[in-house]
Amino acid sequence: MAQRKNKKNNDSLPEEQPQAVVKKSRKKQPEPEKKPQPAPKQKKAPEPPLKPEKKIRKQIILNCEELENRSALLCDGRLEEYELERPSSEIVAGSIYLGRITRLEPTLEAAFVDIGAEKNAFLHYRDMLPASYDILEDIRKAENDAPVPDSKSGKLFNAFAGKIRSLIGRADKSRRLKELEEKLHSGKIKTEDIPKVFPCGSELLVQVTKGPIGTKGARLTTNITIPGRYLVLLPYSKHIGLSTKIEDKKERDRLRNILRDLNVPDNMGIICRTVGEGRKAVFFRRDLDMLLDVWSKVEEALVQPKAPALVFQEPTLLERTIRDLLTDDIDEIVVDDSERHAELKANLAKFVGSDFHTKVLLHNRAESIFDHYKITEQVAEIFNRIVKLPGGGYLCIDETEALIAIDINSGKSKTGKEAPEMILATNLEAAEEIARQMRLRNIGGQVVIDFIDMSSAKDRETVNKAMTRFLRNDKARTKVLPISRFGLMELTRQREHESVKDAVYDLCPYCNGSGHVKSAISMSVEIQRALKELLKRKRRTKKFAVRVIIHPTVMARLKNSDADLLRELESEYGKDLQFRADPTIHIEDYRLVDPETGLPVM
Repeated sequence: MAQRKNKKNNDSLPEEQPQAVVKKSRKKQPEPEKKPQPAPKQKKAPEPPLKPEKKIRKQIILNCEELENRSALLCDGRLEEYELERPSSEIVAGSIYLGRITRLEPTLEAAFVDIGAEKNAFLHYRDMLPASYDILEDIRKAENDAPVPDSKSGKLFNAFAGKIRSLIGRADKSRRLKELEEKLHSGKIKTEDIPKVFPCGSELLVQVTKGPIGTKGARLTTNITIPGRYLVLLPYSKHIGLSTKIEDKKERDRLRNILRDLNVPDNMGIICRTVGEGRKAVFFRRDLDMLLDVWSKVEEALVQPKAPALVFQEPTLLERTIRDLLTDDIDEIVVDDSERHAELKANLAKFVGSDFHTKVLLHNRAESIFDHYKITEQVAEIFNRIVKLPGGGYLCIDETEALIAIDINSGKSKTGKEAPEMILATNLEAAEEIARQMRLRNIGGQVVIDFIDMSSAKDRETVNKAMTRFLRNDKARTKVLPISRFGLMELTRQREHESVKDAVYDLCPYCNGSGHVKSAISMSVEIQRALKELLKRKRRTKKFAVRVIIHPTVMARLKNSDADLLRELESEYGKDLQFRADPTIHIEDYRLVDPETGLPVM
């Protein structure tokens, strides 16, 4: 009993006890085959705590003067956006005009419209199609003696709807209208139908999409849009949409629900801007009320229209800055004018309400605001042809009438990497800087970029994706094509205004914008040719002399390097040659005159 009790007690011992008993046994037991044991799991070293991302300090700096207003967006002191505005009567993109068609050009598929500018504006037929849907509907109602509605385009096109009806003969009027109606309802209206709807003399509401640039007039559209802070109002469209830059699906669904609940008038549409992401419904309601108020003023201006006339002026630089640049991550806005400071606060309350915590500060120091924030030297670099990159490479930016050409050079690389890695690093730096320079310089249209040649398809794709990513912050619309076999990337950038360079500089009256003048040796060659031809004609004239009036730079060449050639010329023809320098004469010009009378020698 005691043994059984002990055995029972042994069974209750901890696991170490049976192992001790086994060791005391003399008879060796066959060792069981050892199964491969999994390696003991090593405890992961605790990951170091993530460093909080450094917050980028963003500031909007506004310089207000009598002749010029300037706006700059700084990110940690680095200039990222720059815009200037000067008071003038020039046509501004975004403004709405009541215009009159003065000429139709079927070969160009375009109409030229008088909007009160020095040059008639350009309106392509395809930019008239949306309005043509509304016009045709109004004409149909007018033909049936139905009253033309006050909404949409009724007020605007009553005047020339009658002209269109008078152009269509009574015999075939119903057939022509029926044909147009069928195209209208089937959505198959084409550009060739536009002249029937918009004959010369027609008045129509247009919006400037591109201001006058160089020798070209403004570009127009009948797709009227009025941008607000969070919404864009479409007075002649029923479209409800979102900015494509809002990518999160849940957020897009939330915003769609908010837009559907807004009290948008019939036959009008709205688009949610990117800055509306994450905003509450109250922001959109407030913005819609403001936009409808603007549109009501446009309609009031059309009650007694007298084309050409301005019916809506694009907001000033200060208002556009609040509308387009102010986001949640802007820390402060600094302005150097007390009146504009008060106006800015009022606009801030008008556009964004009291939910923003951005500081609005007044700069009243003796030092200019752009000098204080180190912007002046950064603005000066905008006009340089060469832009240096951090890794030692550099860009060469050339603006031409047809396109913008950007060349990338490796220079003296500081990366210390192998050739393929160095080339990729330089191209990536260039892609980021090019996106920034296009914003700062406001250059657009066709842009061709000559990247450093990359043999790896993977590297080329990396640069393509990087360029697309860097262009996302650009307010202007851009389209990018992949790098071609020749190492060239083509992209287009929306161009609404002239570039900063064109706004600040005039063409050089001396070289006429070419940047080059003929060299002294070139002018010496031309002068000697002219003298030879003249002396041959005057070979038989006795006592003939000629005086050559030239620029001092050319005179120095003739007195020194070419003196022997001129003496040979005198001795060969036996004539007297005299030379006089005139600093007022153009370096590429010269005059051959009679020494006695001063009259030109023929």
